[in-house]
Amino acid sequence: MSADSDRRAATRLGRAVRATTDGAAVPVAARRDGQRQTNWLRDVILGGQDGLVNILGIILGVIAGGGSNNVMLVAGFAAAITESISMGAVGYTSSISERDYYRAEQERERSAITTSPEAERQEIREIYAAKGFEAKLLDDVVETITANRETWLATVMDEELHLQPVETRDIVRTAVVVGIATLIGHMIPLLPFVVLQRTPALILAFVLSAITLFGVGAYSALTLRGDWRQSGLKFIAIGLGAAAIGFLIGRLFNATGA
Repeated sequence: MSADSDRRAATRLGRAVRATTDGAAVPVAARRDGQRQTNWLRDVILGGQDGLVNILGIILGVIAGGGSNNVMLVAGFAAAITESISMGAVGYTSSISERDYYRAEQERERSAITTSPEAERQEIREIYAAKGFEAKLLDDVVETITANRETWLATVMDEELHLQPVETRDIVRTAVVVGIATLIGHMIPLLPFVVLQRTPALILAFVLSAITLFGVGAYSALTLRGDWRQSGLKFIAIGLGAAAIGFLIGRLFNATGA
């Protein structure tokens, strides 16, 4: 092989190695950043939409049931505080579960690498063969990855299981974001009743809720994927539809004299 051929082969192998071993650093780090952004958006939507729909359902339920503004505001603010804390706790415990699941799978794969290295090495080979690596280049990539146990393990977790570690700061962030987003979602339809009479307050609450739901849906589509108009309208339909159930339940209780 000529010197030029050696250099081309080395360059090709270098790119392959960077796409694998360095892939456990730069591309994986980029994926983790993308995942954190997605999780952030998920947490905001989870908390905000839940809070908004929940309190709008309470408002409509109290109105349909014949309750006064004072009853509605007391029930609304009580629900806002308790559910914001509850949703933050749910975000915390769900993130803890994700972290524990990741660690359990990590230990299982670590044990498999120790007890069945050839089978695990073959899995790495199949992963990168599916990516288009072949012949000596594939051999070199597999050898490079499996030469270091931590790189090997990280590659399995990311490329085979598609799992990302959950850090303690992410757990705390999820709890705080979900809790605050839930509280803000509660306040959007509730605050008009603090400053306005019931009818204009109800109209404003619906308008603000619809605008907020549409905005969240549109932003979600623009950030992730999909048509922003369809996504916005879908969020409105789901949110206001769920709130309407609260109105129907209130009417039912009022009709039965409960």
